[in-house]
Amino acid sequence: MKELRIAVLPGDGIGPDVTAQAVRVLQAAAERFGLRLALSHYLVGAAGVARGEDPLPAETRAAVVNADAVLLGAVGDPSLDHVPRHLRPETGLLALRALLGVYANLRPVAVTEALAFCSPLKPEHLANVDVLIVRELTGGLYYGEPRGRQDGAAVNTLRYSAAEIERVARVAFAAARTRRRRVLSVDKANVLETSQLWRETVTRVAAAYPDVTLEHAYVDYAAMRLVAAPASIDVLLTENLFGDILSDEAAMLTGSIGMLPSASVGAGGPGLFEPVHGSAPDIAGTGKANPLAMFGSVAMMLRYGIGREEEASAIESAVDRALEAGLRTPDLGGDATTEDATRAVLANL
Repeated sequence: MKELRIAVLPGDGIGPDVTAQAVRVLQAAAERFGLRLALSHYLVGAAGVARGEDPLPAETRAAVVNADAVLLGAVGDPSLDHVPRHLRPETGLLALRALLGVYANLRPVAVTEALAFCSPLKPEHLANVDVLIVRELTGGLYYGEPRGRQDGAAVNTLRYSAAEIERVARVAFAAARTRRRRVLSVDKANVLETSQLWRETVTRVAAAYPDVTLEHAYVDYAAMRLVAAPASIDVLLTENLFGDILSDEAAMLTGSIGMLPSASVGAGGPGLFEPVHGSAPDIAGTGKANPLAMFGSVAMMLRYGIGREEEASAIESAVDRALEAGLRTPDLGGDATTEDATRAVLANL
């Protein structure tokens, strides 16, 4: 078996805390299943700015494009909120996504019986909740030009091409075929020209997937439905900004954003795997960070980045068993430390 090259980008805040524990879990899974790994660590975000005034340093750029997969902790530092845009950690993240060409972000949201009590929703709303959010990741408002400020006004440009929409739609429909065969496409076609193109393109793509049911919804209705009837949603497909907002809303179904992993994939290059949560600098180094979303991101890396389903399922099962046995980090209403959570998952792995 060839050696798998993993570029590890711990990032900022709690990123290094949870990444270090995720590496332990990954190495344990590799040892159990006989995987050969070559792990190399690189700077990104505020860590890159501190070292050389670049949130995506040249060394990191060169390494990630030659890796088999990229594992990212988190980026963000409030102390850099008022520096020029090119020095902000989030600029490094956007550049990383563009560099890798990872246009489809997959965010699974499933509510287990063990965690149903953590959600602010009533238990009857949480039965059978298993949503996959497919978010377009390299287009839309975050990347549109022109942008900037002039004469007391600010401008961001929302742009999508049919090709950008088509490729991410195909990812959503293919995923739906492995699940419950339903796609809810979310837009704002009653107002936005880009959303009208989105709806037209998704409808055209759906014709190639006659076994999958397509439903369109405006983003405001979709936001309400995520709260009122989340179990009715199978695959939720949407553009970059809407996906960013709706996936954070969906995180509350599980009770904590610290539970959600993600996979960002493209057309054959290395994928990017990271937890949905931010850098949470207020608890960095305190041992309070929940590493479970990072462990889930490792599992998604094994599944979508390397094609190792057995190893991915083993990690996810170990997390589930630890939760069933009573593991609760502070964000889930308990007092388990980052180290406690890691040991519990390793014991079940």
